[in-house]
Amino acid sequence: MEDRREKYISPFSTRYASPEMQEVFSEKFKFTTWRKLWIALAKAEKELGLSITDEQIAEMEKFKDDVNFDVAEEREKVVRHDVMSHVYAFGKQCPKAEPIIHLGATSCYVGDNTDVVALKKASEIVLKKAAQVLKNLADFALRYKDMPCLAYTHLQPAQLTTVGKRATLWAYELSMDIEELSHQVEKLRLLGSKGTTGTQASFMELFEGDEEKIDKMEEIIAKEMGFPGCVPVSGQTYSRKVEAYFLGALSGFAQSAYKFANDLRILQSFEEIEEPFEKKQIGSSAMPYKRNPMRSERISALARYVIVDSLNPAFTASTQWFERTLDDSANRRISVSEAFLAVDAMLNIYINVTSGLVVYDKVIERRVMEKLPFMATENIMMKSVKKGGNRQELHEKLRTHSHAAAAKVKMEGGVCDLIERIAADDDFPLTEEEIRAELDPRLYIGRSVSQTERFVADVLNPLIDKFYQGDAATELKV
Repeated sequence: MEDRREKYISPFSTRYASPEMQEVFSEKFKFTTWRKLWIALAKAEKELGLSITDEQIAEMEKFKDDVNFDVAEEREKVVRHDVMSHVYAFGKQCPKAEPIIHLGATSCYVGDNTDVVALKKASEIVLKKAAQVLKNLADFALRYKDMPCLAYTHLQPAQLTTVGKRATLWAYELSMDIEELSHQVEKLRLLGSKGTTGTQASFMELFEGDEEKIDKMEEIIAKEMGFPGCVPVSGQTYSRKVEAYFLGALSGFAQSAYKFANDLRILQSFEEIEEPFEKKQIGSSAMPYKRNPMRSERISALARYVIVDSLNPAFTASTQWFERTLDDSANRRISVSEAFLAVDAMLNIYINVTSGLVVYDKVIERRVMEKLPFMATENIMMKSVKKGGNRQELHEKLRTHSHAAAAKVKMEGGVCDLIERIAADDDFPLTEEEIRAELDPRLYIGRSVSQTERFVADVLNPLIDKFYQGDAATELKV
């Protein structure tokens, strides 16, 4: 017996993607959707006057989910054509309907329309999971909206922000991705049944030149498949730019998740915030004490794959010849499915991490207070000027004292004594108590609290209300 371990198996199947996303790109989903499309076509043709019976349609309905894969696979070995192999297999199950299956259609009727259905279904899964991440981030942002922490520009300490306000930055970018993907889904249309070169010539023959019936046929098919309509014009295929737009949106999710994961990896290095860590989880094979941010690192790895993969449909769209060519097929089978599988895996981890972030408030407070004396110098200078001090002279004094205090910390490993230096300088008309009153971190967080509250209420909550479907399981594969 052949050992499956001797064959390549995609990590998306074994380690990363969820069963529900894998199902969208499975053979069963593909071929049962083909059958639903053949049924939709037959119903439309019957309604518009072609000689198709209710009995034939009922026979097709009976076997729409019962694909005889073995028959189709054996037939494909002979005819070397996947669509005709499944027409043959469906016909074997439906002998009465066999003469009218695929009537007037070309291969792209089932192939491309099924791809559109998969784009929609997969996107709905992404939107659902992204909304759960938004909810997690919104809850986190509100919980820590007033906890001051160091903010960074150039990865150097700058003015303060709050832990919750920083989380709104992660959530805002993700909300933009949700809106973009949602927009792509809303404008998504079926290919319809356009024929070999997009002219619908075969249907002009079937309907004896009645163009209104052809338009009505596509309306019926679109409604049957749950879409608002079909594309207005095409060659044999729908424009491959559609997939370029969708994978561009998925690249956006990857970029946002990458930004979050990198920030968290740095914060974990600072020992301020950590991703969840299981009780028996091993962080390093060599260093037992380590708590490596492996989940955030996996987000980063998957995100990088998606960002690069998003180039595939751009090249495919730009190199299509006239009404169609087949150099898109093999690429699309891989690039589109794996982009969704990777984003699905990435969001599964993102959900898990944001549902259990560990905040070390004492470490955050200590690191703030180490830097706060330097940040408070402007307030100290302004108060001193109000009491008669010379702004320019005090500015130079503060510059000198700040550099000296910093040197003591950096060069000597000592404790910052900037406040003591300022209090001992007679040019500053403030007592040490008055100076230390300026060391309340809440004086330096600006509008962090109100910005966070308004953002969650005005931006996040409407998206959560629209797409959130309840907490999904966050248990991860190895």
